[in-house]
Amino acid sequence: MEDRRESEVKIFCSKNILGILGFSCVIAVVALLALGLTQNKPLPENVKFGIVLDAGSSHTNLYIYKWPAEKENDTGVVTQIEECKVKGPGISEFAQKLSEIDIYLSACMERARKVIPASQHTETPVYLGATAGMRLLRMENERLADKILAAVANSISSYPFDFQGARIITGQEEGAYGWITINYLLGRFTQKLSWFNLKPSEGDTQETYGALDLGGASTQITFVPRNETTESSNNTLHFRLYGKNYGVYTHSFLCYGKDQALLQKLSKDLQGTNGTIRDPCFNSGYRRKMNMSDLYESPCIRRFEATFPFLPFPEVEIRGIGNYQQCQRSILQLFNTSYCPYSSCSFNGIFLPPLQGNFGAFSAFYYVMEFLNLTSEEQSTHKKMISTLEKFCSQPWEELQMYFGEVKEKYLSEYCFSGTYILALLLNGYHFTAESWKDIHFMGKVRSTSVGWTLGYMLNLTNMIPSEEPLSTPLSHSTYVFLMVLFSLILVIVVVIGIFIFHKPSYFWKDMV
Repeated sequence: MEDRRESEVKIFCSKNILGILGFSCVIAVVALLALGLTQNKPLPENVKFGIVLDAGSSHTNLYIYKWPAEKENDTGVVTQIEECKVKGPGISEFAQKLSEIDIYLSACMERARKVIPASQHTETPVYLGATAGMRLLRMENERLADKILAAVANSISSYPFDFQGARIITGQEEGAYGWITINYLLGRFTQKLSWFNLKPSEGDTQETYGALDLGGASTQITFVPRNETTESSNNTLHFRLYGKNYGVYTHSFLCYGKDQALLQKLSKDLQGTNGTIRDPCFNSGYRRKMNMSDLYESPCIRRFEATFPFLPFPEVEIRGIGNYQQCQRSILQLFNTSYCPYSSCSFNGIFLPPLQGNFGAFSAFYYVMEFLNLTSEEQSTHKKMISTLEKFCSQPWEELQMYFGEVKEKYLSEYCFSGTYILALLLNGYHFTAESWKDIHFMGKVRSTSVGWTLGYMLNLTNMIPSEEPLSTPLSHSTYVFLMVLFSLILVIVVVIGIFIFHKPSYFWKDMV
């Protein structure tokens, strides 16, 4: 009797446990199916392309971007698939040779034709933005600048793409688009999601990076200051991106790109000489001759022009003496910090709010620092840069040519000046300190995409950055993976236990009753 009742209890318990396990198994399977269907809806493959030409003061680059059409409003989905450097100077140098622009652009435009599938040529937008070099030319001769843009537009229009026009972008636009590019690539416009926080609060928004851009003819600084009230409305832009408002400070210093800054310094140093400049910003033993007309044709030299008609020599000779400290003192004279009509200024009386957060420094900032081997986070310190420049500037020119024979003479000869100028601009112009130097991150590319204004320019013109937060999958990727693993483990455990009980019930109950 006792054995029979014990057997009935075992059967009853076994049935209930198996029922519970079976029900758990069904729930786990349903949950897995629901998660999979919700998170991974099948989407048609549809890729789009875009082309942007960066017509800078010293050169032109062509960039080709690619993105999945169904995700074009998600941050970080646009990738750069090609960069083509146009051989030759910037387009502003073609003022007297407009007929050569077709040949000038042909190699890179043909490259774009090959990279992008022929079936998508007609729907691929092409944009050309000209920067400070053309801004300077327009100041001198607007009609000539318009002729160059018309010739460029005519050349690009002959290709089977959807040409959207060639224009000179403003310094503010250049700064703002660079800021958009950095934060888009770093994913700073999206909100942080915790595993089970499917609707993030306003406080979860990530802090954006500032942008530091240095070209040949201008430099830009752009960031979101802590204090939203501004003392200079001319330096403020407002954006609403992905559901959040941004009040962005930006300013472009025309004539303070590294090439024009060098011309300013040479013109300043030329005063009171016989046409020979003993220049501490060039390595000892280096010699260069320049025509006076080449030196003074830039609008950036206007403040030194008063003495130009009285200089009796047709050319200037530069003789390098290679001394970092003297070079720095000479460069600092380019920045007027004696006058400031605001609570704080950068230089030349331009408003600059207190610096805030991290900054990405790109273009010539990155290229010069990369050559000096100072782009890594560990090596890029204020003291390290000074010691590197002191050593580099003091090296004889012949020695540099032996070590860096593959580098073009123009670039190699100017690295002492360029590095010293960057340090002076960041510390004395933008007021970074030895302590805040760690907030500067020198960037060439982020996830295989070049950092610069071109991507931000295309994103803006193609309306790929929405003002409101776009619809997305209901779960973050980390939450999705966690739940899939959890339910999978539950399912495996349930199946194993069920099989174990089904095949060996007597062993399972041996010690329980």
